[in-house]
Amino acid sequence: MKEKIKTEEEVHTNPLLSMPVIKDSELKEYLVEYVGTKFDKEEVTVNMIAEILAVEFPEFVYAFAEENFLRGYQLGLDDVNRLSTNQATNVDGTTE
Repeated sequence: MKEKIKTEEEVHTNPLLSMPVIKDSELKEYLVEYVGTKFDKEEVTVNMIAEILAVEFPEFVYAFAEENFLRGYQLGLDDVNRLSTNQATNVDGTTE
């Protein structure tokens, strides 16, 4: 079986961003209508909403991105600490 090699663009593409938004809440309905009007489109995707928020409400996007970055950074630090703890454990179960 031949392995498919992904391009860099494919690796950094999130399929969730291209999904159409289903208007199942009042906020989603408002966002879809607003963004649909701005883009002059009937079908609105998550990416389209993110683009409008970035332009018209950058404070929210910055705060959201910063929180996401910090959580990811903390997760990485936790992984490093766990790895170094595991490596310090000898085969007999004692630590150095």
